[in-house]
Amino acid sequence: MTIPFDLNGGAAVITGAGSGIGRASALSFAARGCAVVASDLDGARADETAELVRAAGGEAASLAVDVSNHEDLEALRDLGISRFGRIDVVMNNVGVLAMGPPESLPIEAWQRVVDLNLMSVARSNLVFLPLLLDQGRGHIVNTASASGLLAYGFDRLPYVSTKHAVVGLSEALALYLAPQGVGLTCVCPSGVITNILEQISFHGDATTPRAPQHPLVGPDVVGELVADAVVAGQFLVVTAPEIHDELRERANDPEAYMQRMIKEQLDA
Repeated sequence: MTIPFDLNGGAAVITGAGSGIGRASALSFAARGCAVVASDLDGARADETAELVRAAGGEAASLAVDVSNHEDLEALRDLGISRFGRIDVVMNNVGVLAMGPPESLPIEAWQRVVDLNLMSVARSNLVFLPLLLDQGRGHIVNTASASGLLAYGFDRLPYVSTKHAVVGLSEALALYLAPQGVGLTCVCPSGVITNILEQISFHGDATTPRAPQHPLVGPDVVGELVADAVVAGQFLVVTAPEIHDELRERANDPEAYMQRMIKEQLDA
């Protein structure tokens, strides 16, 4: 059973909304009649997103938010309520990478990625879920990654680990929220043209895994997919439908799948 949500007349808060998927989703939500509170660590970028929404005829506010800070998320909640009288959609859209051979990644790199990619969702749940549950309606959007579905990215192990965790968290949370009238969408894009390169730290010598050759898409494409998924009550969003073939292969025989992947790596 899906839980569709009419964005028209609602209000959404989005983290990581200063560029890329977050900004595109803000514009797509607004095009469907949803007010937006755009937040980003870079407050100027959040302001730019809000201006773009207003220029397109929508309603928007903006705020500088550090998702590693619980109080910043509370301020985001309070701004949404004070400006628009409600919060209906919460999009958790922050992602950073630490790259390098697994034996070269310091604990500090792991801690940063875990804190921003995973614990930010836990903080968001504490701040926003009581509100959505009290009103008995709403929608959560968690941005994960194709790297959260397929574990080929040994050059970015903290990212792969946290995005797998976000997928698992989202699946379990969707089962909890659905009977209480709240929907959830988990976004697992493949290559998207964004500025995530700004958020990468590098450690040790470069190493490159053999990865699925999924096509790159623009953030506007993902923004539309996200908005449509919220409206339809769709759980999983991917940008490369061919990923389902590999997921079916793995589900059918996990051992054979891993042995094939290992052989491909040895033959590379």
